[in-house]
Amino acid sequence: MEPRWLDEAERAAWVRLVAVVELLPGVLDGQLRRDAQLTHFDYHVLAMLSEAPGQVLRMTDLAARTHATLPRLSHVVRRLEDRGLVERAPCPEDGRATNAHLTPAGWAKVRETAPGHVATVREHVIDALTPEQVAQLAGIAEALLHRLDPDGRVTGAPGSRGQAAGR
Repeated sequence: MEPRWLDEAERAAWVRLVAVVELLPGVLDGQLRRDAQLTHFDYHVLAMLSEAPGQVLRMTDLAARTHATLPRLSHVVRRLEDRGLVERAPCPEDGRATNAHLTPAGWAKVRETAPGHVATVREHVIDALTPEQVAQLAGIAEALLHRLDPDGRVTGAPGSRGQAAGR
């Protein structure tokens, strides 16, 4: 069967999307490393914990919300524990599971880091777009996530598309 090659407009859109996917993580990581001595993924872990009820999540739930494998998440949480930002403890409801909890120092780090991170997101993404384009971006991201995560493993239960993992 002959492949369905991209036409010029599709190819141009694809090449630009790839460029954004490659460049944006470096911009976000650079600002966070410089200003907070965190990687973007470190910050994402802290932010997801900060938004969780009681600032606690099971490691499996935290892995889903951060789009990470358990081994990667465990390594990062260990580093954050070493810095006093996160603690791990057995889950009271299921002794086989482990919870991650944001410490007071971790909460302070999120509060101190968030303004600079949001400013970077605004500068490089949000403020580059019109309000209509922001709405289009949300719709495009939802359509792509529907294909990439059809079961809602990362983005929420099927049928709840549009609900961000971080809520």
